[in-house]
Amino acid sequence: MNDVKKPTGLPKTVSFRLGTVGSVVADRFAARIETLDLKPKHAGLMTALSHGEAASQQELAGRLGVAPSLVVALADHLERLGAIERVRDPGDRRRQVLTLTGHGYALLVECERAARELDDELTAGLTAKERTTFLRALGVLAAEAGLPTGE
Repeated sequence: MNDVKKPTGLPKTVSFRLGTVGSVVADRFAARIETLDLKPKHAGLMTALSHGEAASQQELAGRLGVAPSLVVALADHLERLGAIERVRDPGDRRRQVLTLTGHGYALLVECERAARELDDELTAGLTAKERTTFLRALGVLAAEAGLPTGE
């Protein structure tokens, strides 16, 4: 009796491919912004602040879909870097409002530069048309997942 099983089609699924490629890309992006003393989640929090008005830690946790305690830890680090400011809401002293500073914006610009360089490396094997189609498809998936699409 042969107990050897045939390989499954799991590696051909969108979920598996996006998950594994996403993990590799996240690690590469993290390595590139490590010199800025940032992690991808820091960049995500600063991005959220750059796309809207000042927000409370609680509001950001909801917007990002993470635990409020994670936002507090990320904000603590970003505040030490001078990337964000925390201000007590005069209308509700329990509420901390976060805003991106000029230095935070500069760090975010550096994160974007690192991401664009990585994009160029990752998509070097694609034609311009394939890259456009790929970005459009990722935008649709992001929108359906309730994530920012960059548009």
